[in-house]
Amino acid sequence: MALYGVMLVDDEEAVRQAIASKLEWEKIGFEVIATAENGEEALELAEKLRPDVVMTDIKMPFMDGLTLCHKLKERQRDTRIVIFSGFDEFEYAREAIKLEVEEYILKPIDSEELENVFLRIKKNLDAEIDEKRNHEKLYEYYQKSLPVMKEQFMAGLMEGKLSGELIEEMNSSYEVNLNAPYYAVTVFCADMGTLDTENRSLLKLSLKQIVDENMKKSADVRSFLYFDMVAAILLLNGMAELNKQVQEIDQVCKAAKRLLGINVTAGVGQAVAHLGNLAASYQNAVDAADYRVLLEPNQAIYIRDIQPAVNRDFVLEDQDIQKVMRAVKLGTREEVKASVDEMMSRFKTSNISLHRYQVALMELLTEFLKLGRSYHLDLEEIFGGNMDFYRQIAKFDSLDSLGEWLYHVCMKFRSLIRQEQTDSAKLLAGKAEQFIKENYAESSLSVEMLCGHLNVSAAYFSTIFKRETGQSFVMYLTHVRMEAALELLNNTQDKTYVIAGKVGYTEPNYFSYVFRKQYGMSPTKYRMSKMENHETEG
Repeated sequence: MALYGVMLVDDEEAVRQAIASKLEWEKIGFEVIATAENGEEALELAEKLRPDVVMTDIKMPFMDGLTLCHKLKERQRDTRIVIFSGFDEFEYAREAIKLEVEEYILKPIDSEELENVFLRIKKNLDAEIDEKRNHEKLYEYYQKSLPVMKEQFMAGLMEGKLSGELIEEMNSSYEVNLNAPYYAVTVFCADMGTLDTENRSLLKLSLKQIVDENMKKSADVRSFLYFDMVAAILLLNGMAELNKQVQEIDQVCKAAKRLLGINVTAGVGQAVAHLGNLAASYQNAVDAADYRVLLEPNQAIYIRDIQPAVNRDFVLEDQDIQKVMRAVKLGTREEVKASVDEMMSRFKTSNISLHRYQVALMELLTEFLKLGRSYHLDLEEIFGGNMDFYRQIAKFDSLDSLGEWLYHVCMKFRSLIRQEQTDSAKLLAGKAEQFIKENYAESSLSVEMLCGHLNVSAAYFSTIFKRETGQSFVMYLTHVRMEAALELLNNTQDKTYVIAGKVGYTEPNYFSYVFRKQYGMSPTKYRMSKMENHETEG
């Protein structure tokens, strides 16, 4: 079984080393995966490494232990926290209880006491995972949580087959309570590989339980099993609320990966105002989830981030046409060929005229026109300047030649869409870099502020920005601020605290800490060394 990760936080290196050496961590099921000397550094590391347990002192510079605990509980509620302190004060203990801290230990730390603390934590962590994988409890949970009638009703909403009157009647009779100004659908897709039917069913139930437990903390949601996915209907008070929920859904994917050990990706559809339109949001969500083959797994993919606005309400009803379109947008060359061949094969085995085939292909080309416009493609380039599609199709007298022409059209679309997606990602990263360079002096600059300016979700932005620049938002912002600080140190007589404020730091000591970490010396020492070099050269 994998070891649980521990991060130690104290401003004294000797203390961190002493705690790390007090236990044989692996023997009791843990490993020390990181250490930090203050709350700011610990919070940044925690977001990267997702430790199971954080053990922290209270008194530290820049960000104290209690503030760190509060921020961790906001961002990573499953993280266990152990506080150690030399202060046996009631106020500290009371605040720790309020923050749901696992343990509160007084210095000096006794090895036996420390081991007992972590054994208790391990027992709780093991129990949490065992409970989620208990087959009998999962079956009981299924019986209680997913009555067949409710599931059929919500499946009917996804398929768009229910009339307005029937929707209202079933929503009330089955006590589903889907009553909100707006709704959106998200689908959670798990990579189940070669699992047999029984294990696939149990895995889907486990995933549904994780979705329920995590999503219901921050959203009004109805989840259910739908084909090989877990689908969820989000009840929203406003359109803007969906942006926040995308981030929560992203965390659910990461929690599922940690607890189940499989890749889970969620597709998120556009918000709609009526239950009768949920089928469109569902199709959005499925289309978004299909992009997991191009993006990293274990994240939420919002359809608005992937496809241009004019394409958001686009829903294909014909399965043959839909399969070709998906292959063009997401598939390999072989998958495009297979989808076209399959369509042609069905034409050959049917008893209809060539004219009927041509009409069917006109329907497909109509959808291609919509797709091309949504990606701003040069349609004349694709069709060789001849936009009279019916005449182009009519000149073919065999299905083989017609299929060959269609395959080449599909491949042209596929190539241009790939280029458009690449260009869009580069443009987004470029806009982000420009915004950071123009606003780095603002101490309140955050990834949320940037994503609000760019009108994208934080999860999507983080993936694209890291892929295009090789750096996280925090790393890039720090680099820009440090470059600006060097410029001011070299060319002005401003004091360090003034420079700190000019490059976005409200706390001069923390600015000096970051500068020293970046360049190996304090700002003051850097300026003095530059002056000495200048005098020597003079």
